[in-house]
Amino acid sequence: MAMLTPAQLRAARALLGIDQRTLAERAGVSLPTIQRMEAASDGYVRGVVDTLTKVVDALEREGIELIRENSISASGGRGVRLRDPTSPTLREPVRRTQDNESVA
Repeated sequence: MAMLTPAQLRAARALLGIDQRTLAERAGVSLPTIQRMEAASDGYVRGVVDTLTKVVDALEREGIELIRENSISASGGRGVRLRDPTSPTLREPVRRTQDNESVA
C-alpha cells in the first residue's frame, strides 16, 4: 500500500474536484475520518490499515496515482498525479500551425 501524506490526500481530492464528504462516501469511511487524515500537520496519514487501504483504493479507482518518495517522476520528490484515462493511441493528435502553435 502506498504511504500517504495529508498534502497528497488534499491534492488528490483537488485533482478530482471532489470534497471530503464525496471521498468519504466513495471510500466507505466516515467524513470525520477523512477530516482527521487531512488535518495531520506532518509526516504520513496514520490510522487503521483497513481504512487507509479503502481511501487509497478509492483514489486509485478514480484515476489518482500516488507518487512515492524517490519514485521516477519528471521532477522527483513525492506527489500525486492524475493518470490519463485514455490510452495514447486513442487520444487525438495535436495539430500545429506553421508557427508551431497547437490547434484544437
